[in-house]
Amino acid sequence: MVCAGIYVLTGTVAREIAGPCILLSFLLAGLKSLLAALCYAEFGTRIPKAGSAYVYTYVSVGEFWAFVIGWNIILEHMIGAASVARAWSGYVDSLFDGAISNATISFTGEMHEELLGKYPDLLAGAVCIVYACLLGLGVKVSTIVNSFLTLVNLVVVILVICVGFYYANEENWSLPGQGFLPYGFGRVVAGAATCFYAFVGFDSIATSGEEAKNPSFSIPMATVLSMGVVTVGYILVSAAVTLMVPFNEINPNAALPDAFSSIGLHWIKFVVSVGALCVMDYSSVFWAKSAPRLKCPL
Repeated sequence: MVCAGIYVLTGTVAREIAGPCILLSFLLAGLKSLLAALCYAEFGTRIPKAGSAYVYTYVSVGEFWAFVIGWNIILEHMIGAASVARAWSGYVDSLFDGAISNATISFTGEMHEELLGKYPDLLAGAVCIVYACLLGLGVKVSTIVNSFLTLVNLVVVILVICVGFYYANEENWSLPGQGFLPYGFGRVVAGAATCFYAFVGFDSIATSGEEAKNPSFSIPMATVLSMGVVTVGYILVSAAVTLMVPFNEINPNAALPDAFSSIGLHWIKFVVSVGALCVMDYSSVFWAKSAPRLKCPL
């Protein structure tokens, strides 16, 4: 659940929606996600089968609505994997100052359709193929890779929190004419709606009910613990960023790297970039891994 949102949403919500009170937005989003996750956990313990909301709907409502929901979830996974691969490609391209996109445009030319990208993202397509091949090697291999990527991401997040609080300036939460709630409480709620995206993935815990030894205990416990840890992590990261840099100076496209660069810590920019790429890799594998669990029941 510690996904690309921690590297993307923090800057966007803090700069454009909520300001320093992004902490409250993540807290509200975490509470909403916990309630939804507990509903999934309840279904997961009562119906310990792979298939997520499709199987739950099939048992409780009927075949037709389960069919509709199942294919919608597959579409969600396809779009999620594609969007994360596109973000991965864009992040790598930014590290090389746009050399990859410029080379692709010079080779293929630009596309001028409104609903399409500026150019065909060959790197993102190649990334999706690599992840599919990785999953084809088996669950054990993909689990080892996921564990490694998660470990790297957690190390980077802990580093960001520790260094960020070391260089914190509490005056950034009380700017003249702004304060801690510069846009009002209504924007805090709007920010919580956006931050909800950062918690996507809690349903994957419930889909593991078929593999759990004691799903009636382990699934609710794992849900509550994971949601609590992730929420605290998001709050601490957003607090560190808004304390280091005034919220109106945060770069919404690259909040963490630019925040450390602004205080002279350029080396952390590359560490954060590694963490961002690892978490995007993890997210892509997660989306690609979840789809077969739905296709088999369908």
